[in-house]
Amino acid sequence: MRLSAPTGDTPWRAPSSYWPALTSAIAGRPLPCATLDATAVEHNASDLVHRAAGLPIRVATKSVRSRPVLQAVLQLPGFAGVLAYTLAEAVWASTWCADVVLGYPTADRAALSDLLADERACRHVTLMIDSIDHLDLIDSVAAPGVRPEVRVAIELDLAYDPPRAGRITGRIGVYRSPISTVTAARALARAVVGRAGFALVGAMGYEAQLAGIGDALLTAESWPGRLANTATSARTLILRRLQSDSWFDVLARRAAMVAAISDITGGLEFVNGGGTGSIHLTRQDPSVTEVAAGSGLFGPTLFDGYRAFTPAPAAAFALPVVRRPSAEIATVLGGGWIASGPPGPSRVPRPVWPQQMRMIANEGAGEVQTPLRGPGASDLRVGDLTWWRHAKAGELCEHIDELVVVRTTGRAGAQAGPGDVTAEVVDTIPTYRGEGKAFL
Repeated sequence: MRLSAPTGDTPWRAPSSYWPALTSAIAGRPLPCATLDATAVEHNASDLVHRAAGLPIRVATKSVRSRPVLQAVLQLPGFAGVLAYTLAEAVWASTWCADVVLGYPTADRAALSDLLADERACRHVTLMIDSIDHLDLIDSVAAPGVRPEVRVAIELDLAYDPPRAGRITGRIGVYRSPISTVTAARALARAVVGRAGFALVGAMGYEAQLAGIGDALLTAESWPGRLANTATSARTLILRRLQSDSWFDVLARRAAMVAAISDITGGLEFVNGGGTGSIHLTRQDPSVTEVAAGSGLFGPTLFDGYRAFTPAPAAAFALPVVRRPSAEIATVLGGGWIASGPPGPSRVPRPVWPQQMRMIANEGAGEVQTPLRGPGASDLRVGDLTWWRHAKAGELCEHIDELVVVRTTGRAGAQAGPGDVTAEVVDTIPTYRGEGKAFL
């Protein structure tokens, strides 16, 4: 797979031409079929780089899960290194990427044994820790005197605990690291520096309450089935206020914790922060040296709800109609590719073409078949294709062995008609699953 600078084409903005063009491009291929639009990926990559404003972007592998895609993105200006999600993946990734940071602590003794037996991998992989327990675990697998030095980074907790405001109380963010204060950061940094066999080289602070929660009002068009009403409008306005307050808290606490760690180490190689949804904020933090992003390359539906950016729907998948139970219902093969997170409509894959189709409430997205109802379903015949977008990015690749890479061109706009958008298959590349890699 090859990527270059964006051409300026935005054919996905003409859905009535775009999705039929993809249908023609993949004619005759085995189904279900997942596509990746190189034109859209280039558009999204350029947007990420623009919003990062000079900070290098470390690519989050969990949101991609295809080695050829990761390698192609790393060739683009503005991207450097990967953020892995399991140690086994990180050790494997170190064979094709020289800068691998494990974004989560590990308790995988087998993978630790592989890492510590490989001096080259130890030079290229940085482990994430948030307690002395992680150091103890590493030493229990191989003592400092018989293994290479281990590079580690400290994860900082940046969740927000707002003051009581009416009924709104409690933590805003995710439960990750216990290191949330300068005192805790300083204590752990001293423990690492004072311990043989470890090099403290970095820190990471992920502001999930900013990067992973959309702040746009949802409408029938942007999020079918979840209409914006008075209640959702009020919740969105409250969320925006909490995110604003949280950002000032993040700025102050991250800078203070990073300064405390740097005072002990004499400096850090990197301080990682942010995610696709918060790059435009994280770039403003002078304590951060790089940002992380991955989902923004594929543009899943969870990122339809942000005001700061609008990613192109680069990744999609096609499911064929296999039966017609009635004149109003078309049933497709598969569909039950539910995303992780709190169960609900936001985690369900969305049919996007034909338009005006919805799942049936008491069946939802089925393990083997999914019935669809609505005006868009009434004209479908057995064998016709429906197009879908996944709720999250990389999890799509856990369902398929390969991505069919297409390149689309054409005029965008509501007046675009048949032939104004073209699509051709330019490559077929494996996912992690297609390479026999099932890390998590």
